[in-house]
Amino acid sequence: MRVRLRWSKQGKIRFCGHRDAARIWERAVRRAGLPVAYSQGFSPRPRISFGLALATGQESVAEYLDVDLRASGEELYDWAAGMPERLSAVLPDGMTVHDACPLRPGAVSLQEAVTSCTWEFALTKTDTALAAAWVEQVRSADSLPLQRERKGRTTTSDVRSAVGDLHILDASDRSVLVAELGTKPRAVRPAEFLHLIAPPLAAGCVRRLHQWITRDGERYEPLAPEAGALAPGGDVLAAASIDAVPAAQQEVCA
Repeated sequence: MRVRLRWSKQGKIRFCGHRDAARIWERAVRRAGLPVAYSQGFSPRPRISFGLALATGQESVAEYLDVDLRASGEELYDWAAGMPERLSAVLPDGMTVHDACPLRPGAVSLQEAVTSCTWEFALTKTDTALAAAWVEQVRSADSLPLQRERKGRTTTSDVRSAVGDLHILDASDRSVLVAELGTKPRAVRPAEFLHLIAPPLAAGCVRRLHQWITRDGERYEPLAPEAGALAPGGDVLAAASIDAVPAAQQEVCA
């Protein structure tokens, strides 16, 4: 059976890349003594499925991964209830597990399910007025051409439909931009987003606040923060804690 975890990555550990983070998780599940299922073959590996990769240097309060456990029934719920504390105790500073929840068999993978992410950009070198003007230009644009280079070839695509809600949060010492960026059919990376309109914005800390799944016109998170909430389609069996979203970030929830 599979359990989904919601975890955060903040502070100096943000400079740890995705592959290194994956190795940290493999060691963590062993040190925590979890009954993890392993792959078959010459070199068995713990069956851990990661969501959308986080770029090196970015923070997140909404990371997800799925772990297959050799447990079922009430035993599975008991293990899931203790996983946040067990794993947080063996993870490095800055990586914390906030919630764990069993999934129904056949639940869609995180890579396939997530359709957009909400990002926070700390615009340390841009005042609020200039940032607000930049946001208005993006909102009013009929098209947002983005050039990408891959394997020596440059392609241009219109990503206007992938840029969702944008707004500036009031802060006394900095400008903070919150933006929702689509991941289908191809994700708009935060660094690409800041260069959509000239002159580009310069951001200090970039933090992922939410990952969203859209189904039948409804939008929800892979592990719902509201107590007692169930995802449309019934993918999630148990409710998650409201602590999955820090109180400081609840104002940007949809």
